[in-house]
Amino acid sequence: MANDPLFRMKVEDVFFIASRGTVAVGRIEQGTISTGDKVDIQGPGSTKRAVVSGLEMLFKTLNQAGVGDDIGVLLKDVSKDFVKRGDMLVGVGGDDFTWKP
Repeated sequence: MANDPLFRMKVEDVFFIASRGTVAVGRIEQGTISTGDKVDIQGPGSTKRAVVSGLEMLFKTLNQAGVGDDIGVLLKDVSKDFVKRGDMLVGVGGDDFTWKP
């Protein structure tokens, strides 16, 4: 919906799965996320846009996840070295959020 808050998740851990790619793990703080959504990876002094190519929770594949869900977000064409613990995944258009250490 138009008035829903934008997706936001703090990255707690990062994994690389050889056959799939980079997975950022964390708990959704606000909004919802779906496979195919665009997110900004915001870290200290850097931002990169990525496409969500998959979502998983406890070894189950999801199409969508919401507030409070502990999930793994598979990020298309993103190097594991670019995403760090403490970074934020923010829904595109989430310019009101600035990374803070």
